[in-house]
Amino acid sequence: MSESKYFSHYSVMLKDCVNIFKESAQTGSVAKNAPTFFADMTFGAGGHSLALANAFPDANIFSVDQDPEAFQNGLKLIESKGLQERMVLSHMNFSKFPEWFKDNHPQKKLSGILLDLGVSSHHFDSFERGFSFREDAPLDMRMNNQNENLPTAAWAANNLSEEELANMIFEFGEEKFSRRIAKKIVEERSQTPLLSTKQLENICFHAYPSNLRHKKTHPATRTFQAFRIYVNSELDALNDTLPKLYELLGFGGVLQVISFHSLEDRIVKRTFKEIFQTDKNAAKILTKRPLAPSEEELKENPRSRSAKLRAIKKLDPGGIDFGGKKKKNYKKT
Repeated sequence: MSESKYFSHYSVMLKDCVNIFKESAQTGSVAKNAPTFFADMTFGAGGHSLALANAFPDANIFSVDQDPEAFQNGLKLIESKGLQERMVLSHMNFSKFPEWFKDNHPQKKLSGILLDLGVSSHHFDSFERGFSFREDAPLDMRMNNQNENLPTAAWAANNLSEEELANMIFEFGEEKFSRRIAKKIVEERSQTPLLSTKQLENICFHAYPSNLRHKKTHPATRTFQAFRIYVNSELDALNDTLPKLYELLGFGGVLQVISFHSLEDRIVKRTFKEIFQTDKNAAKILTKRPLAPSEEELKENPRSRSAKLRAIKKLDPGGIDFGGKKKKNYKKT
């Protein structure tokens, strides 16, 4: 796939993300003229990272992406924009970032962290990666397809038991016909190995009741989601990493998460609530309800329709968000 097509990816809820960071900067470290550092946990085609670099001209941006193609294209994009001095792109899963940041920048605190959990249009449009059933391709679905230690979707389809498959498809795909699909997978693989996207799509299609096969949502949609989440351990990584990302924030710093299905959104909502309840004076949930894309964005990019944005802010004990007043001095003279 050409670089130009990769770079055309639409950055979901970009304006909303930048505006929330700008508003929080009024009482955070940015307003105090301290060094400003942001982190983008899914560089993708660079839209969010570049927007942060433009909105905060004095800020440094730390970005990561586990996808080899995104990483290599990202390095070229950063160089083409002349931003090598301000942007650092690392090849890793976002779950590795907290430890990496603490090891390499122990004295730094972040003013903002953005985690966009969406699968890039690049992945769906690169049929050879196996994320989509629109074209026949190897049943892979690994975000980091150079990591031979990760199981592919084909491995899961051919090696998990019928019960394991049913539970995985139900839990990660919220698919009500999970047991019928799992049974059909086991039947089909006993005749021939399941190695392609079209094989799995065909199984899902015929496992559905005939009167439900031609509805708006394709019968294979939820099962493909389930396999992708399983292969990349997406929910485990999100569960484990959100609190660690929050710890990297400085006072006034904001963590924003864009999710695309209810499984992710529930984890984000629950984690933010747990952080807030641990010390209600130390955190402020900025989104009582998740923000949704604007009508204008939906017209420009219909793929944004399922996006939800949540944000939480770490409060400064001496800032105006903390109890509503600025405390000047805590020490007796």
